[in-house]
Amino acid sequence: MEITQIRNATILVEYNGIKFLIDPWLLPKNSMQGFDAAVNSHNRQPRVDLPFSIEKIVDVDCVIVTHIHPDHWDVVAEKEIDKSKKIFVQSEQDKAYIESKGFYNAEVISLDGTIYHSVTLYKTLTQHGKRDVIKPICESMGMPYDAMGVVFEAENEKTLYIAGDTIWCQEVENALEKYSPEVIVLNACAATLLNGERIIMDIKDVQEVLQVATNSRVIISHMDTVSHLTITRKDYEEYKKKNNVKNLLIPNDGQSIRF
Repeated sequence: MEITQIRNATILVEYNGIKFLIDPWLLPKNSMQGFDAAVNSHNRQPRVDLPFSIEKIVDVDCVIVTHIHPDHWDVVAEKEIDKSKKIFVQSEQDKAYIESKGFYNAEVISLDGTIYHSVTLYKTLTQHGKRDVIKPICESMGMPYDAMGVVFEAENEKTLYIAGDTIWCQEVENALEKYSPEVIVLNACAATLLNGERIIMDIKDVQEVLQVATNSRVIISHMDTVSHLTITRKDYEEYKKKNNVKNLLIPNDGQSIRF
């Protein structure tokens, strides 16, 4: 497999010969205002440019959208991705939303496994921030709370777990124990709301994953791009060096890692 960090949670995954695009956020730099309910809302986003042309990014076999938030799926993706492209989503609600934009090959990934050519995809559960605190806030704003993670399995590949937008929680621990992934991608810029609650992982959460998945390679993603980040790649590099963490990978935008 080869994983290419594009920008934010947008990554390309080439797995068992199939090219997957995850969470396409393709807007130009600074074209979107920060989120009012989050810290640093005065900062525009995305904070950085895309490292590749949009044409190169969308040249894939399949798209996976972990949830319909504006930094994971946007109007540029709706315009530039072919309407016939296979798109996997977490729920019937998200499927209906994607179909309302003219796409006609959307499918919900099952908890029990969905086969796409030679790859089996499993939906995993998350907490996009503490459920009892963040879900009511999302609902009051008319935004969905739930996000999903995805596990990739194939006969000739290492098991890959993309945890999605989540904090460390029982659902993540369950996925690690159930699938024993050899490669893990974590969204980990500690994006934070005005009430001080995080909605994705920070360094302590990443440490929890590292302590459970001692034999896995862990990739840090969703970095240095959204307005409400509170941790940067530099922070992770310092943590990695200070603690001599060998299995933590921190790719820059445009960088590929092959396993």
